[in-house]
Amino acid sequence: MIGQYALNQYLSITFSEDKGIAYLQFSKKDENFSCSSTELEAFLHSHNIRYGIKSDVVERISSHPEEFFWSKVPIAAGYPAVHGTDGRVMLTVDLEEDRKPLEKADGKVDYKDLVRLRNVLKGKLIAKIIPAQPGKLGMTVTGDELAFKAGKEAHFKIGKNVLIDNDGTSMYAAIDGLVTLTDNGKINVFPVYEVNGDVDYGTGNIDFVGTVVIRGNVLSGFTVKSAGDIRVVGGVEGAELISGGSIEITGGIIGYNKGQVTAGKSVKVSFIQDGNVTAGEDVIVSQSIMHSNIRAGRDVICNGSKGLIVGGIVQSGERVVARTIGNTMSTATVIEVGVVPELRNEINELRQELRQLLENEDKTSKALYLLNQLATNGQLPADKVALRVKLNATKQSHQREEKRIKERVLEIERMLEDTGRARVEVIKTIYGGSKIMIGRYTRFVKDATERVVFIYSDGDISLTPYN
Repeated sequence: MIGQYALNQYLSITFSEDKGIAYLQFSKKDENFSCSSTELEAFLHSHNIRYGIKSDVVERISSHPEEFFWSKVPIAAGYPAVHGTDGRVMLTVDLEEDRKPLEKADGKVDYKDLVRLRNVLKGKLIAKIIPAQPGKLGMTVTGDELAFKAGKEAHFKIGKNVLIDNDGTSMYAAIDGLVTLTDNGKINVFPVYEVNGDVDYGTGNIDFVGTVVIRGNVLSGFTVKSAGDIRVVGGVEGAELISGGSIEITGGIIGYNKGQVTAGKSVKVSFIQDGNVTAGEDVIVSQSIMHSNIRAGRDVICNGSKGLIVGGIVQSGERVVARTIGNTMSTATVIEVGVVPELRNEINELRQELRQLLENEDKTSKALYLLNQLATNGQLPADKVALRVKLNATKQSHQREEKRIKERVLEIERMLEDTGRARVEVIKTIYGGSKIMIGRYTRFVKDATERVVFIYSDGDISLTPYN
């Protein structure tokens, strides 16, 4: 037998980075080596191994050490921490956000299938909170606990015409209407306004708090505003459409360089010509975008049977996907990705709002300090008791709002720094005269190139094959 301390001449112990596993290895191979399992366990303890010792491995090494001369064997194992999962808001009604329009054999898209209203009756459960899971501690082989990251609780973003139960875990419709998510993630129930025909002199302009369905065309010069979604079963000329939700147009947009279509979420349309379109999320076009100004917070997708983008400026926060960009006449066409102007505007507004909030919070704290001093000395007048309670509530409200603003500012800052997802995907051909911009980098296309993807890499815009 070899003494416990002499084992250091033959054996070495190493640990994984998180000390979740300890490894034993022979540093000296001696055919006459022998030790008892008790001696080996004492050796492990001398190296601060307190948990998860593999008794079967210890026994085997003690009885057949030669089997382990040339290997590094796990001799003890702890267990990892299990991080908690965040809570989430689960809608109990189908919003059909991911439903795609039916594409026919000839490549045309039937947007009529999209005009399905998500009506609910008063009192119907429309969303509930799935609680966060806390997680579990882990353990290292040295007997130390491994901390877990607790899940964050979810909270409803309360919109119009909804009710929350007493424990704050269920949301119900307060009226009969349409469930709609607006651009800031609020859940609303909106009533629906339908126009059975064109928006023209017979109807006048429309300004409605709910969802608008137009079973006709929107003619030049008219305006349709909606706090919810807008559905047009027809075309849009040089008109103005403004939606807090999504806009879906069965036909196309002919803007005559004067119309404007703006959606808090997405815009779906068959074609855009001489138009101006802005979407908080995606602009999805089945056929073509010609000589138009397009801005999308996330993606611009134009990949139908034609899938053409030519002329104008197309901006998106992440991707632009098209079959063809530009034309054989080298018409100037600008594609810009990794740019979200709305986010830059929002972060500036939030910072200004935070400054004002901190000023108000400072005034509230000073007033509250004086009242608290009076209360401590027993000199607080009876008519100031209610004011003290109100100021305490105001201070707490300010602190909650300050936390919300700071979290949102941090979130936007991370999004603005991330250009890793920004890309331009060309399914078929991109022609000379096109200009690709990713973040603050620019690349001019001189010659026609087929099936490529433009990405930012190593301080420049590079091309990779389209797969």
